Amino acid sequence: MTTLVLDASVALKWALPAADEPLKPEAFRLLQRYVDDEIQLIVPDIFWAECGNALWKAVRRGRQSRASAELALSLLVRRNFTTLPSASLLPRALAIALDFGRTFYDSLYVALAVATKCDFVTADERLANALAAYLPVKWLGTF
Repeated sequence: MTTLVLDASVALKWALPAADEPLKPEAFRLLQRYVDDEIQLIVPDIFWAECGNALWKAVRRGRQSRASAELALSLLVRRNFTTLPSASLLPRALAIALDFGRTFYDSLYVALAVATKCDFVTADERLANALAAYLPVKWLGTF
């Protein structure tokens, strides 16, 4: 079975209400593959904080209701993705961030992909374009 490191940017496509959200169909196809046990999805522990923060921000901006955000977070948690601690990834993440000019947060996901020999799937096309030639990073638009 294929294992992928899941970026919060992909999971939030399932959680945010906008029907015109770019790559939403691709994100739901990836989720269906997970539900059908075709793939396994793993996340670093910061994934949960990133999702919670994005949902908080969506409520603050009036993009969704508090109840909708709480339900979305609950549904994400119920997916029970394998969550790995990021502490052991810190040195590699810093090296990736410094070498490629990426955020440390994004680099933690990439470091997890390198450590687990998996691909990292992201909805961030700029991130994928910057790293795909050098590291196991895939853009959601290619799935």
